[in-house]
Amino acid sequence: MNRFTSTPMLILMSLILVAMAAAPLAVALPKCLPDCTDANLEGAALSGADLAGASLSGARLKGATLYRADLSGANLAGADLDLATLAGADLSRANLPSARLAGATLGAAVLTDANLNGANLTAATLPDADLLRADLRGARAFAAILTGANLAGAELSDAYLFGAYLGNANLAGATLRNATLRNAYLAGATLGGANLAGANLAGANLAGADLTGANLAGADLSGANLVEADLTGAVLNDARLRFAALTGAVLNEAVLVQANLIGAALAGADLRAADLTGADLRAAELLQADLRGATMAQADLREAEFLTEANLQGITGCDLTGRLPGC
Repeated sequence: MNRFTSTPMLILMSLILVAMAAAPLAVALPKCLPDCTDANLEGAALSGADLAGASLSGARLKGATLYRADLSGANLAGADLDLATLAGADLSRANLPSARLAGATLGAAVLTDANLNGANLTAATLPDADLLRADLRGARAFAAILTGANLAGAELSDAYLFGAYLGNANLAGATLRNATLRNAYLAGATLGGANLAGANLAGANLAGADLTGANLAGADLSGANLVEADLTGAVLNDARLRFAALTGAVLNEAVLVQANLIGAALAGADLRAADLTGADLRAAELLQADLRGATMAQADLREAEFLTEANLQGITGCDLTGRLPGC
């Protein structure tokens, strides 16, 4: 074969190889389908498999590869998916209560309306996953990665998210009552209208987060980073904000009745028309804070720093003629 006749042949062979590479590989589906209850499928190769509506409750799928698999509406209650690969998988409306997903990979997976009540997601990776309206009540997601995930309207009451990564995540309207988010990373996250009443956010990073209209009544934000966070209209009654960093934060019209702000850094914070009735601001830093129109009845300002340099125009319920120790 000379060089002139070999060139078309090489092109043809190249096209065939490209076509073969692009063609979807046939997936050997489990023989137990449609009912694979308690089946042993550890390490199974099921990428792209159609498992929609399948019964996989109690199934052992540890380390299985389910990349871009269709598990929509599947029943995976109590299933073992530890270390499984589920990136890009469709788990919309899937039933996963008490399922084990520790260390599982779920990047860009679709879990809209999924039931993950009590599921174990310890150290699972879910960047950019869609968990719209998902039920994660009581779920354990210690150190889970949920960066950029969509959790709008999700139910996370009593969930354990200690040290979880939720930077730039969308939690608008989510319910996180009594959830544990201690040391969690939520910088740039959207939490507008979220219910975080009683949540533990001590040491959490919420820098630049959107918490407009959020309910943080009784929440623990001790030592939290809320620098330049937007808390416009947020409810923080009885919240614990001891030594929290609120530099440049927006707390316009926020309700902080009986809030504990001892030692909090509020330099440059916007507290216009905020309700600080009975709030404890002892040793708080108020350099250039804007408190115009704020309600300060019975607030405690003893040892507050830079109080005379704050904007106190039109405040009510507090006599600050001179530098009084409190109100």
